[in-house]
Amino acid sequence: MASGDDSPIFEDDESPPYSMERMLDLVAVWDVALSDGVHKIEFEHGTTTGKRVVYVDGKEKIRREWMFKLVGKETFCVGASDTKATINIDAISGFAYEYTLEVNGKSLKKYMESRSRTTNTWVLHLDGEDVRVVLEKDTMDVWCNGKKMETAQTPRTSGGGSAGSRRRAGH
Repeated sequence: MASGDDSPIFEDDESPPYSMERMLDLVAVWDVALSDGVHKIEFEHGTTTGKRVVYVDGKEKIRREWMFKLVGKETFCVGASDTKATINIDAISGFAYEYTLEVNGKSLKKYMESRSRTTNTWVLHLDGEDVRVVLEKDTMDVWCNGKKMETAQTPRTSGGGSAGSRRRAGH
């Protein structure tokens, strides 16, 4: 190497968020919408080295090197409520693999369908910024930009005189 060629490409010797090795072994990426936000799950599977790495929102959650069994499962938690997620690794033919994600024991598709029935999500554009609000219908919990809000139940009366209740989110 010639003089001067050994200096880092990146300022302060920082490496890029995605190394070339990571890009070569990255086999699956999923976006999972939970009450506290949308989480990106990335999975690396080195089929020649047996390496398995799981990243959630860019942070490494699991790393296994030299796994001799190339099929199997990797289970980890996602989000503020530690939602259980599992990546299933199945051989489909020869050295081809299929990667599926389960969330709370359901396929990602079934989980998202179920979630759409139990939550309402709004993205509001306020003061030039997006604000994500989620209402969990089963618990009446309210989340705003990834933080669970304190709520209080307040009585209300409708025009017909029937009593009901509503919840107010705190600031």
